[in-house]
Amino acid sequence: MIANGCRFMKEEVERMSMKLAILGLLMEQDRHPYEMSQAMKEREMHNYMKIQYGSLYYAIDQLNKGEFIEKAEFVSGGSRPDKTIYRITEKGKRELEELLIEEMKKLPHLNHPFYAALSFVKYADQSIVMEIIQNRISYYEQEAERMWALYEEHISYAPRSVLYMLYGGYKYTVTELNWLKSLHEDALAGKLGSKGEPLPVQKLH
Repeated sequence: MIANGCRFMKEEVERMSMKLAILGLLMEQDRHPYEMSQAMKEREMHNYMKIQYGSLYYAIDQLNKGEFIEKAEFVSGGSRPDKTIYRITEKGKRELEELLIEEMKKLPHLNHPFYAALSFVKYADQSIVMEIIQNRISYYEQEAERMWALYEEHISYAPRSVLYMLYGGYKYTVTELNWLKSLHEDALAGKLGSKGEPLPVQKLH
């Protein structure tokens, strides 16, 4: 019963995220489903939204049935299949605003896979633990460079709200990287199982 409930919640989150993405993209301009998919991938929406690209066409069909979007025009593809261009309706615009406000009211969930493991990490093979942390540091070093490049790339044409989103992703990545480096230092010194000594940190707010 609990598993079914969790599955339903996950599917609902994914459905709402896809709905928000589609309506947002159509608010910018009329688009064909393939163009929507490409825009989602170019903006890497899967990194900050629960999006399953395979469900795009189903979501579009449901939004069309619900009159949130409508067919704007058909483009003949000659030897290729015809394209259906969609646009957002007035009902869709109202729905988009409600979704945006609803999303902004949500509090983020602190659910980090490392946290559960760190509670009992002293019982694990420390050489494997060290390797995992080192690999994660390498990943976030590359990710930090990528996120900063993505931010700089969008400066000339993206609205400031998008720049804040991209910079937020970059700042989160750098924070995670620095946290992992501190963790690595303690792991290297064999301190992860020690007690009674504060971490080399200070209050940030």
